[in-house]
Amino acid sequence: MPLSEKAIVCACEDVSVHDIDDAIEHGYPDIESLKRYTGLGTGPCQGKSCEVGAMRICAQRNAVPPPAQVPFRARPPLAPTSMAAYAGLPAGVTGARHPTAGLRPTWGRGAHPLQPPAPLPGSADIVIVGGGIMGLALAWNLAGRGAGRVLALERGYLCEGASGRNGGGVRAQWTTPTLIELAKESIAFMARFAQELGINVWLRRGGYLFLAHDDETLRRIEYGAELQKRHGLATRVITPGEAGEIVPQLDTSKFLAASWNPEDGVVFPWPFLWGYADGARRRGAQVETFTRVTGIEVSGGRVRGVQTDRGRVTADRVVIAAGAWSPTVARLAGVQLPNVPYRHEIVSSEPLKPFLGPLVSMLGTGLYFSQSMRGEIVGGMGDPDEEPGLNQTSSLRFLARYGRALSELVPQLGAVKLLRQWAGCYDVTPDHSPVLGETPGVAGLLQMSGFVGHGFMMAPAVARRMAEWMGGAKDEIFERYSVRRFAEGRLIKETFIIG
Repeated sequence: MPLSEKAIVCACEDVSVHDIDDAIEHGYPDIESLKRYTGLGTGPCQGKSCEVGAMRICAQRNAVPPPAQVPFRARPPLAPTSMAAYAGLPAGVTGARHPTAGLRPTWGRGAHPLQPPAPLPGSADIVIVGGGIMGLALAWNLAGRGAGRVLALERGYLCEGASGRNGGGVRAQWTTPTLIELAKESIAFMARFAQELGINVWLRRGGYLFLAHDDETLRRIEYGAELQKRHGLATRVITPGEAGEIVPQLDTSKFLAASWNPEDGVVFPWPFLWGYADGARRRGAQVETFTRVTGIEVSGGRVRGVQTDRGRVTADRVVIAAGAWSPTVARLAGVQLPNVPYRHEIVSSEPLKPFLGPLVSMLGTGLYFSQSMRGEIVGGMGDPDEEPGLNQTSSLRFLARYGRALSELVPQLGAVKLLRQWAGCYDVTPDHSPVLGETPGVAGLLQMSGFVGHGFMMAPAVARRMAEWMGGAKDEIFERYSVRRFAEGRLIKETFIIG
């Protein structure tokens, strides 16, 4: 007897048979995509009670070939564990940071079993390597401008990389006019994303509260606040007491002052990607998943096309928008990018009654946290001892450091249980600024990477401007952020990064 479409498959997240069928209809039947599209398996049980049932439904619908009917990657911790328990772990237990052998690929050496059977087109006007937020936003913008045949290639499932692994924070509190304006435009676009692309990204403008723990950091936020005011932001520097009125749970003895902009906020990352991908397809762009780029053809000083595990595609322009994997992709064309990948870990707690409006960050330590619309505390914290590398594994060391830092700043959170931990890669350049535009010596090979963790919040504006620039418009940011600046010694000193 078939299940009713109203039958609940995932009790933690209220995912029904109908929700799974809807994901299958949209082309997201594999368990990792299904998890992100529906929320299945992201609650307290972490998929233990729902994963098998969901995969069985996909198998019954002939949506997933047998070799791909595999469980999604388990997330630590094994069981919900209080923050205080991690905070109390001695260094001898958590250990020092150790380099890893690297990130395992999505699949083995052969084609992924979910790779579409249809061949790729033999040619395209523009090939975009990378199906993250930058690549998909660019595809949507290019297709909307009538840029010709646009093909975006993603090696795994959508949301596999950093765009699907971040905390969703979006802020206009930056320290240069360019970044402030890019962020303002992007956040404004997120507010109307549902009208433009037909999917809600749940923008919640609860503000950003940056905490300054010393005099040097205080001077930085004072400078930033003055600049941001001149660009129309409501940023102001406030006292610990005023910050305590915004978030009463803070231990205000831990900081000297705070920078507060109530118009910053948080979005839900996954529908952001789904919306751009579906919107790009509706506009005529082709978005292909589970497709690896294995070579970039260059001759006579210009790009000629790409080789993939689904065949060759000729193209006069190829855009590298692969985030932390961009240097790896660029090397296929004989180009060396200065970007270096660094792991940044993140964790989500059990759902709590709503109490936290803003995203809070302690500058200096890299601690940040916010409360999602489902009630979880979602946060992360950088590690100065992190080794570079493409690494998306999780560590006990992170949970201990994060647990200590957060429970010291918000003591009431010590008893809260942590449910799910994951990691993504920041794409770090020597000056913490992006790489955009032409590649010297290889005409038609375009760069769109190096955003150091803030590309997610800049994507709408950056992609719009890049699409216009590719159409012939003049724009100084593609000169300022050119990869040539590193060889010419024109390093940019203009951003502060959190996490």
